[in-house]
Amino acid sequence: MRARRLVAAASVAALGVLSLAACGKSSPDVAAYVGDTTYSVSRVDAIYEDAQAKFGEAVRGEAAQAGVTPSPEQLRAGVTRQDVVNLLVSLELGKRVVAEKNLQVPDEIVPEQLQQGLRLPATAEYTKLWGEWADIFQTLGQQLPPPSELSDEAVMAVYRELQEPAGLEPGLPVEEVRQIFGEGGFIRSGVALGVALQEEAERSGTSINPRYQPIAVPSVVSNGQALIFYSLPYLDADGPVSDISTPKPKPTSTEPAGDEVTQPVTG
Repeated sequence: MRARRLVAAASVAALGVLSLAACGKSSPDVAAYVGDTTYSVSRVDAIYEDAQAKFGEAVRGEAAQAGVTPSPEQLRAGVTRQDVVNLLVSLELGKRVVAEKNLQVPDEIVPEQLQQGLRLPATAEYTKLWGEWADIFQTLGQQLPPPSELSDEAVMAVYRELQEPAGLEPGLPVEEVRQIFGEGGFIRSGVALGVALQEEAERSGTSINPRYQPIAVPSVVSNGQALIFYSLPYLDADGPVSDISTPKPKPTSTEPAGDEVTQPVTG
């Protein structure tokens, strides 16, 4: 069954960033550096474990009311540590872009609006962080100039990532996908957001522990009935971007080294 036409609820994007080794930052206890902000692996673990605990409590409470016993699988939330790193890095980069552009971010989206789609209680720190991030990328999605055209490759990249979470029928031709996506405004917003975050990542010297690469930006769309949350590899108007993920071997000559980027990001 094909999903309803998707309409924009927020932006889609992701970014490639320098590996820790490329920046001389290689502590195994650090998940990510964004400028002078450091996110430790223990911080990531704490947010992840809080999400799992809050989700388990909610499931047990509902099960007790129904007189059933949930299985171990039913007690596990879908959020991963990768999701946590994606959110922390995107949130910090987004704050920096907003500050650089001197934009006002209204405090409009609350965790209670997101808990059903995220399938996490509003009291979970992950849900609270998502609420903060939602306000920022909604503002950036409205303020950043989008590209005028989108290639078939860009449209199909989004389609591939949305197939499972949105329940889209696999194997559709690009013509039908474009019809489902309508004007594709959420893809255009995602491209603009991705460019802005990528530029800020480079400017601030962002670096990611290899265990959390490739990094992606948390994204959400609406099918008119519910919010659909997902993450998407970095896009420009032409499609997925091959970007920074692994440093090149250092050159043997005395010539200044160029950009230390190699491994393409695949979606």
